Amino acid sequence: MIKYSRLTKEQFEELHQEFINFLATQSITGEEWKQIKENQPEAAEEELDIFSDLIWEGVLSKSNYLENISPQQLFLFKVEENAMKLIVVKTKDESIDLTTTEGYQWLQKNFAEDDVEFFTAIKEFSEDRNGDIFSLIKQGANITKGALFTFFDKIVN
Repeated sequence: MIKYSRLTKEQFEELHQEFINFLATQSITGEEWKQIKENQPEAAEEELDIFSDLIWEGVLSKSNYLENISPQQLFLFKVEENAMKLIVVKTKDESIDLTTTEGYQWLQKNFAEDDVEFFTAIKEFSEDRNGDIFSLIKQGANITKGALFTFFDKIVN
């Protein structure tokens, strides 16, 4: 059973060589893979799911920052060993859309104004650290290099 989600067709295409290597670790040749796909589709599906989970596990374990940006709020996460630090940046001005270039530029100039609020929190990980990170991704968060978190962390601290 898959733990995260199956990679998209595009992701599989991009990871074609890694998938070949994955099959090779199980002593499955290209010809055998074709036969498995034709004659045992459920076994082929299972291999795709196992590979997807392996890729997700690697990506999630290396993720240090996430951000989820909505029109009025930025949710900025820093992944630490046992917990995630969260900074929420919120504008009370509903005419501003932070998902646009103009809205983002407005925030860069006006972050110290009364229309902008900051909240911080720390959330401990459950038993499944990578599962916690993946649930944020499913909710729309993107893995980033942390520039926004670092910028706003200096402001709130």
